[in-house]
Amino acid sequence: MLIVDADIVKKVDENRGDMSQSEFINFLIGNQLKEDIGNHNYVDKEEFHQFAQGMKELLHNFLEFFISYGLELGKQPQDKTFEELSQKLQALSSSDNKAKKL
Repeated sequence: MLIVDADIVKKVDENRGDMSQSEFINFLIGNQLKEDIGNHNYVDKEEFHQFAQGMKELLHNFLEFFISYGLELGKQPQDKTFEELSQKLQALSSSDNKAKKL
């Protein structure tokens, strides 16, 4: 015997289809226990932080490569795009350094 609130019984009855209440509850418990802990459909805070840091590092390396590649070819950039890229690179470098200190 299981004592539950009336609203829970109502939810069970609305969703159990052709199963009995007992079969449906057993099915729900069984599925919940079978689910692997590592098999989740969401990203936790630490995983997201690691991803964001990786993306910042990738962008930093990307910008650094193309800026140095352009400078090695001997082309002196004259447009605003280069200045914007250079500022973004410096901003990423400073934010990475601040994050590493924390």
